[in-house]
Amino acid sequence: MERLSWHQYFMAQSHLLALRSTCDRLTVGATITRDNRIIAGGYNGSISGGVHCSDEGCYVIDGHCVRTIHAEMNAILQCAKFGVPTEGATIYVTHFPCLQCCKAIIQSGIKKVYYAKDYRNHPYAVQLFQEANVHTEQIELDEMILEAKGKEKLEFIAELLNRLTEAGVNEEEVKTFYEKASALFSD
Repeated sequence: MERLSWHQYFMAQSHLLALRSTCDRLTVGATITRDNRIIAGGYNGSISGGVHCSDEGCYVIDGHCVRTIHAEMNAILQCAKFGVPTEGATIYVTHFPCLQCCKAIIQSGIKKVYYAKDYRNHPYAVQLFQEANVHTEQIELDEMILEAKGKEKLEFIAELLNRLTEAGVNEEEVKTFYEKASALFSD
């Protein structure tokens, strides 16, 4: 069995954290690491003990939900709350950080940002990361690592579809099965 890379391990952790999100608009997770050890994690949601968007809807002003604290900020604040230094740390985020989170990441001393998906990448955030010498890199999560026996399931479905074709099943019907299988294993 091939060992999971550190990047995939920490990105998977961020995607798991995103499952705790209470935001109805976008679920985001963030994991802060140092020396290949997790030092904090966060997801986007309301303040502790506050009303959640998933319960009462988003509180939107000027196109932004003001109720939600972003995942990156929650992870950084967790470090502050428990006295964990972030200088020289790395953050793994499910989505490219917004401008405000970009500034918080820089101010906290985090030096590397790995994100899985582009999301409204603000040009000024990109510029600020470059000026602050913060390495940013997109590392998509191989979602099959979160799927129990995902590779085996995908191979089995492919084998079944091939056998249907070999058995002379209507080409359009096999195509429909293929499209359904593809949808199950994609975003």
